[in-house]
Amino acid sequence: MTRIAGAPGVRIVGTGSAVPERRLTNDDLSRMVDTSDEWIVQRTGIRERRVSDPSKEGTFTLNRDALKNALDASGMKGSDLDLIIVGTCTQEMSCPSVACRVAGEVGAVGAGAFDVVAACSGFVYSMNLADSLIRSGRFKRIGVCGGDAMSTVIDYQERSVSILFGDAAGAAILVADENPDRGCIHQQLGSDGRDWSGLYMPRRPQEVPEADLDNPIRLGCLRMNGREVFKFAVNRFREVIEDALSATKLTPADLSQVICHQSNIRIIESAMEKIGLPREKVYVNIDRFGNSSAGSVGLCLDQLWRAGKVPAGQPMMLVAFGGGMTWASGVWNV
Repeated sequence: MTRIAGAPGVRIVGTGSAVPERRLTNDDLSRMVDTSDEWIVQRTGIRERRVSDPSKEGTFTLNRDALKNALDASGMKGSDLDLIIVGTCTQEMSCPSVACRVAGEVGAVGAGAFDVVAACSGFVYSMNLADSLIRSGRFKRIGVCGGDAMSTVIDYQERSVSILFGDAAGAAILVADENPDRGCIHQQLGSDGRDWSGLYMPRRPQEVPEADLDNPIRLGCLRMNGREVFKFAVNRFREVIEDALSATKLTPADLSQVICHQSNIRIIESAMEKIGLPREKVYVNIDRFGNSSAGSVGLCLDQLWRAGKVPAGQPMMLVAFGGGMTWASGVWNV
């Protein structure tokens, strides 16, 4: 990553997260669709996921609460922020953005605010963008959120997708730092729009490709070609991590954590095996929270941060992939 002469560094000063109280277990799902706890655990590693109560929770409230928790952890107020970025693909409304509503709730009056739509890659996209904006000198204090209420776009009459997803949000507060070596030292943002139909949410019949016309999933709900997405994810995960290690001349032993998008335990374990990542450096919470899309990496980061497992002076890596298809990585000196 090319450095700008005289640019500041970037420091993470606090993290936060939010999840709904309600747990949807595999046994609960087995009463809704033809599945079982054993079948789901064997194929995904998931035992339960969190789902929102639509009468009081959703994408907006999860991101709001995650950012409030991050502000509390950092000792800052919403009015201290210059900008708020929210990575999400389940906005309740296209206008206003989730970020604008969150800014209003936390008291960030006058701060810039916008959403980033990169599906499961949304939080890592937003972290990389925030780092670059602070290094440019235009902003000094940015609140970054990533969160989705995937339960609002799931057809629970269909097994292949309904077993995977849950709701969650994570957040981080980034500030300018006098040490230019602090912050994101390598980042990658990528996409391949040719494969968009592997993971998508069509709203109108004309948005459904001919090959998917017989899909029973309702319009407005998430559709996924599981086999193709799995193949893409396994290969891309490995390539992105290897690229980051090569570019930074780091080894797995140098990293405190590789914080991966919680997509499927088999995808994560495949990457660990092929790259030689030790289990203690790859955090896994998919068994308890499922795949929360843009919320997963931020939720993992907050849980690790609060547990003291992301120490200052040792780099960490964030990695994600998602619909689009998109992928992203960031190596951070914290």
